[in-house]
Amino acid sequence: MSTLTPITHVSSPPRFTQETLGWVPWVEPLDELDLTERHYEGLVQRPRAKNTYFRLLASDPEVLGARTKTDLDIFYNTADGLGRAERELGAAVASRSNGCVYCASVHSAFATHFSRRGDDVQRLLDDGVGADLGDETWNLNSRLMLGYCYSRMGRGYLPLALGEYHLAAKIMPEGRDIRAKIEWIEKAMAAPPAGMFQGAEIQR
Repeated sequence: MSTLTPITHVSSPPRFTQETLGWVPWVEPLDELDLTERHYEGLVQRPRAKNTYFRLLASDPEVLGARTKTDLDIFYNTADGLGRAERELGAAVASRSNGCVYCASVHSAFATHFSRRGDDVQRLLDDGVGADLGDETWNLNSRLMLGYCYSRMGRGYLPLALGEYHLAAKIMPEGRDIRAKIEWIEKAMAAPPAGMFQGAEIQR
C-alpha cells in the first residue's frame, strides 16, 4: 500500500534563498527495509539509505550509482583545479540561471559555508547571474558557467578577455562537469508525469 501523502498545496519560497528547503515527491520512495544489495551499490554510501531523496533515486540504482560517483568526484576531489567553494559557486550559478530554487539553495549554502562569503553568494541569488561577485576569479567562474548554460540553449559562448584565459583554463574542466551534473538533476526534477518532485518549500 502506498504511503505517499497527497499534497494539495506546496508553499514555495518567494525568492532564491540559502535557507534549507524541503521537497515533495511525486513518486513513492523505496522503503529502507526493501533495499537490496543492488540498491546499496547504487547508493555508494550505505548511510544514504536513511535519506528519502536517495531512496527515491535508488529506484534506478545503476543510474544513481553513476550519478553519485560523478557527484562525489566533481565536488570533493579538489586536489587539482578549483576549490570546493568555487565548485559550489559554479553549481549555484547554473541553478540560478535555469531557475531551480531548490538546487540553488543547496549549492549557494555550500558556497557560503566553504568561502565565508555569504554576502557575495546572496548577491548572485538576489541580482542574478550578472551580479558582481567581488573578485576576478568568482566573476569569471560565473561567466564561464553561464557560457555553458547558454551553449546548451544554442546561444553560443560568452567571449573572454585576453587576460582571462589563464584563469579560465583552471575553471573550465570542473565547469563542464558541474553543468552536466546540474542538467541531470534538472531532468529528475522535471514536471510530472516524468518528474519526481512536486515542489520545494522552506523548512523552518
